[in-house]
Amino acid sequence: MSDGLFTTLPSRWGTARLDRVATVHARIGWKALTAAEYQSAGYAFLATPNIKAPKIDFENVNYISKFRFDESPDLKLRNDDVLLAKDGNTLGIVNIVSELQREATVNGSIAVLRAFGIDPRFLRFAIASSVIQKHIGSVKDGMGVPHLFQRDIKRFQLPVPPLDEQHRIADFLDAETSRIDLLAAAQRRLVAILKEREAAAVEHHLSEVSPHQVRLKNLLTVPPSYGANESAEHDRRDWPRYIRTTDIADDGSLRDSTFASLPPHTARNYMLNDGDLLFVRSGATVGKSFVYESRFGPAAHAGYLIRAQVDTSLIDSRLIWHFCQTQNYWQQVSEGTTQATIQNVNAEKYGNLLLPMISRDQQRPTLARLDRTVTKSRALRHRAGRLLDLLTERRQALITAAVTGQFDVSTASGRNVTDGVSV
Repeated sequence: MSDGLFTTLPSRWGTARLDRVATVHARIGWKALTAAEYQSAGYAFLATPNIKAPKIDFENVNYISKFRFDESPDLKLRNDDVLLAKDGNTLGIVNIVSELQREATVNGSIAVLRAFGIDPRFLRFAIASSVIQKHIGSVKDGMGVPHLFQRDIKRFQLPVPPLDEQHRIADFLDAETSRIDLLAAAQRRLVAILKEREAAAVEHHLSEVSPHQVRLKNLLTVPPSYGANESAEHDRRDWPRYIRTTDIADDGSLRDSTFASLPPHTARNYMLNDGDLLFVRSGATVGKSFVYESRFGPAAHAGYLIRAQVDTSLIDSRLIWHFCQTQNYWQQVSEGTTQATIQNVNAEKYGNLLLPMISRDQQRPTLARLDRTVTKSRALRHRAGRLLDLLTERRQALITAAVTGQFDVSTASGRNVTDGVSV
């Protein structure tokens, strides 16, 4: 049978709109709830970061009062509830409450799907499939923050195999995705270990040549400053380039991303100089940094970046970059919640960072050693990251193939079943 999004299902399968097999509940606004109402204990208030991992995190949560908890009874979580992120960068992430560890509810970014005509585990995997995820990407709304309306969630077209087959598929995917998740967790641990070793090596190289420390602000020509709050993006190639947070890669290089520019009268107050250190001050990438070089051509910087104009007669900006990258210094100077992406770097605190002061004659050889250490470490991390990407792709292909009936889970091992299947 074929219908809507799923065009090549087995003949014995059917399809149904999501609201025909599950209820959809979500918080309508915040009912004036503010972060000031969060408590040190009480009822768990899940946010999207809590549902990103294979198992829902009930520990690193905010807490609300009984009054707020009772305010939305439909959102009091139960076992087998399917949770769907409907707002923000995590839009489309889906998980299931397999073991409710404490009384809990969800914030406005999560929809609660409660199955009544379908195996809730199958529902979770169907939404996680490439078919539904691509559909989510096509119907999401919001110029700034992506958003999925409840009416669109209710209209999701789902594959509906016979109930006993739903159970078999869910059992199969539970087992196989758990194996993949264990391998992925091992790769993430490897990446974390490599990062720790890299940080320790950088700290060792610097401590060998620098027994003294100096505050960052004493190495700058002017105090740290924010960039231009220009909302409109222009595409005039004769105007100065506008460097944004998305242009900065994890390794401190500049991406060849969509070109954006600023009119000269705006850009002139935010123009960059060779050796300026740019530092992401807010959002999910807080702490990412980049050393500007004049070879990139005339450029200004965006409002979510702090510019530190380094006195290059005192120190090479790249030494500061190495130290800040490996020591996670932004965590010491951030303000805001620990759960969301609303951390902000305070420019004054940033200027007070203590850095090793290296003599001019030691800077070049030290920088060479740091570059070799970091290059080797990042090559290993890249390999581990690539394997992690492959595991993610295999997991997605396996889910999609199973919930669309591209193979019989009763005889499948999960190892090669997705070879040659369409996703």
